[in-house]
Amino acid sequence: MFDAQLTVTTERLVLRPFGPQDADRIRAIVESGAIFLPPGAPTHVAGITPWLTAGAHELQRSGTGAHLAMTDAEGLVVGAISLFKTSWTAGTTEVGYGVHPLYRGRGFAPEAVTGLADHVFAHTELRRIDLTANLDNTASIRVAEKAGFTREGVLRAAVLEDDGPHDLAMFGLLRGDSRIAKEVFPHHELFTARLRLRRPDRRDLPGLAATGADARTQAFTTVPRGYTEADARGFLRHVEQARADGEGVAWTVEERDSGRYVGSVDLKDTDWRMRTTEVGYMTAPWARGQGYIGEAVLAVARWIFDDHGFQRLQLRAAASNTSSQRVAEKAGFVREGVARNGGHGEDLVVYGLIPSDLVGKTSL
Repeated sequence: MFDAQLTVTTERLVLRPFGPQDADRIRAIVESGAIFLPPGAPTHVAGITPWLTAGAHELQRSGTGAHLAMTDAEGLVVGAISLFKTSWTAGTTEVGYGVHPLYRGRGFAPEAVTGLADHVFAHTELRRIDLTANLDNTASIRVAEKAGFTREGVLRAAVLEDDGPHDLAMFGLLRGDSRIAKEVFPHHELFTARLRLRRPDRRDLPGLAATGADARTQAFTTVPRGYTEADARGFLRHVEQARADGEGVAWTVEERDSGRYVGSVDLKDTDWRMRTTEVGYMTAPWARGQGYIGEAVLAVARWIFDDHGFQRLQLRAAASNTSSQRVAEKAGFVREGVARNGGHGEDLVVYGLIPSDLVGKTSL
């Protein structure tokens, strides 16, 4: 089993067992309604003492894990981290974590996960650490990525919450893994005068399905024929997996004032060494002719050039798709040539955009 006094010290944190000395802090947490303590933690002040003296240590006594307080330099409990589902025979365990809402965004969770993983591999014979996170929990997924875990797949509709089933992203860390986190695009909202670009989610399913099933979209893209909401759900899983693999990132484009879905923009085929990537997009039928997607593409271009040091953004459009070509040209892309039979037997017009092309160019 894990040591009853298991303690891990990182640069800014001490991970240690909960104890009676935490009573006042846990009382304040319970009374505030903050949710981040491990499963089984008290929800009423009457349960604090029994939990600190017994409940918080049941995992350790059973040999299946340990609940640890995440404390800062002043000894204040700012989070919690746990090992659980430990199989000493198989050599595996799972890690979970939570950070007090007032202390999020400071990198405490990845620091704690990294420190605890290092301790596990240094002081036990365990060979693998599992980590799971709701697919729509961007913050938790980023913790796994920063801690060097490898994303291994998605369990569809694996957890049921108040708002319905959620997909679960599966991560793993093996003894001997390089622990070097791959470069990935963060989920980052972008804004223009008329638009908000945000992370795609389930509220986009009707808009995605209608756009994907539209005759023009079907004619000029490779989306599945007879596109449905099931295909849209597959798209959401695909773009998140592609982001986790470092291949790109996607945005839903919506009107700032109304929140109405007007299209999607995504980056793909990213080369992080050369700092090049390609942009693709779909425009909702009801939003065509208003310049929305060109405006969104230009916002994405400025973001990757200014914030991520990219040197080239490529765009390809079917030779027969003059509307898509106008999007590229209005956004400032330079026509560079034609890739013959570049896509499903059709010629593709190749456009490129580099940072100097945007010098002096105002937003659309």
